[in-house]
Amino acid sequence: MKRSLLFTAIGTVALVATAASLAADKTESEEAFDRLASLQGEWQGIANGVNTTLIYTLTANGSTLMEQCRPEKGHEMITMFTVDGDHLIATHYCSARNQPQMATAAISDAQKPLAFSLVRVTGLKSPDDFHNTGLTVIQEDNDHLTQEWLYDAKRKSGKNVFHFTRVRPRAS
Repeated sequence: MKRSLLFTAIGTVALVATAASLAADKTESEEAFDRLASLQGEWQGIANGVNTTLIYTLTANGSTLMEQCRPEKGHEMITMFTVDGDHLIATHYCSARNQPQMATAAISDAQKPLAFSLVRVTGLKSPDDFHNTGLTVIQEDNDHLTQEWLYDAKRKSGKNVFHFTRVRPRAS
């Protein structure tokens, strides 16, 4: 009996040590993705004067964070975030019917805001058409999120800043 308890205790210690070692082996980009994944759930804000809901869902066996942007008026959009080596990638499926693909620089600090820059855009009929060229995701705390979207339209650049607050489930 004592021997069985000893082996159980040793096995438990080894399992905990292995799990801690695996967590410590995460890259900065994986840690940044985990922080981004903490956005899972529903968020409310105003985008361009329109009440907007963001819904974040972890999908593809935990490898992709999907953001659904649902404005009260207008068309839904989707942005997919994933890790690619030492940086993160965001592909935005825009209501303008194009798909900007953006990436961060190599992540050196997982706690800093994530700044994505345009790599390429598919579905663009003309360089004059509206398309996003960058996105910065700023997680102020667990309940407040700011998105700064850069865009080009008719060869002019601009920036939209949106603020969102986490929707907490109501106690029943």
